[in-house]
Amino acid sequence: MNAKSRARILIVEDDPALIELLKYNLQAEGFETAVVEDGDDAMPALDDEQPDLVILDWMLPNTSGIELCRQIRQNPASKDIPVIMLTARTEETDRIRGLKTGADDYIVKPFSPKELHARIDAVMRRAYPEKQAPSLAYGDITLNLEEHRVIRDGDTIHLGPTEFRLLQTLMEKPGRVYSREQLLDRVWGRDVYVETRTVDVHIRRLRKALNAGNRADVIRTVRAAGYSLDAQKS
Repeated sequence: MNAKSRARILIVEDDPALIELLKYNLQAEGFETAVVEDGDDAMPALDDEQPDLVILDWMLPNTSGIELCRQIRQNPASKDIPVIMLTARTEETDRIRGLKTGADDYIVKPFSPKELHARIDAVMRRAYPEKQAPSLAYGDITLNLEEHRVIRDGDTIHLGPTEFRLLQTLMEKPGRVYSREQLLDRVWGRDVYVETRTVDVHIRRLRKALNAGNRADVIRTVRAAGYSLDAQKS
């Protein structure tokens, strides 16, 4: 699986021209994007958007990029999200400071879109090795991405395309609770209007297929929150 397939990038930047350049090039490469222009809005946006990677400008209104990077690393919910810092600072000491704060990479302005794409791909490969593999596994379930096939305890599980994408999303981060809105964004796409209850319908179909033969239910319903892949349900 390509690391950038359906990946979401949060752009924290206050320069309108650079925002448009980043959005245009990243969306052309297949990424989903969200934008925050004020440092004070970045941490709430992390909770709302749950991005796979953050592109973070050093100089921002209110909270600086360096301070935001520190907050991202100190927050248990975001500490593992890769961060690429953008800056006009060229001094080696600044680069070292950015990396020591927790940035995964550091790009000096101006930069080419090709360089940015290469840096993103490299960081994503390191951060999400499971997305590079041709298959995902959880317990007795194996999802083969190349053959579009699901096996459970040796038996083939027949899933529709939507149920396959739902299972793939859940298997990429077992234990993580996805809200219905987040699943809609990741499985159906942000530009498609679908009612949230549609998620429940497809989760029921996925459960029915996975649990055939009285197998254990590995999908946990979290009341008022959403769903996760979790064999230890309570």
